[in-house]
Amino acid sequence: MTLEETIDIYCAAWSERDPSYRQDLLGRSVAEDVRYTDPETDVTGIAALVDHISGVLAKRVGAKILRTSSIDSHHGSARFAWQMVNADGTVLPEGLDVVWIDEETGKLRTVLGFFGALRRE
Repeated sequence: MTLEETIDIYCAAWSERDPSYRQDLLGRSVAEDVRYTDPETDVTGIAALVDHISGVLAKRVGAKILRTSSIDSHHGSARFAWQMVNADGTVLPEGLDVVWIDEETGKLRTVLGFFGALRRE
């Protein structure tokens, strides 16, 4: 599987309402002991990430996460932009994920999420 396919499956998990299917998507795209962190949470493991996504989706019924950029990668890491689109079509500010990739499996080992655009000084 390519890195792009892995990241797109990971993003699809963030839009999946069925926790069992979400777990399957994450099992295909992230390491079993994945660490996910953003300004609001820090969880480890697929089960914890499934639960965290459930909480996010419960607050935004019908929302989807879409990758909005190409993927830049080097030395076992990558970054990509994403955006949440609400059920009514409104969009939230773009976010950015930086990921570290397990060299043996090609799955995401760590995901570091940021919300909103970078501020310019």
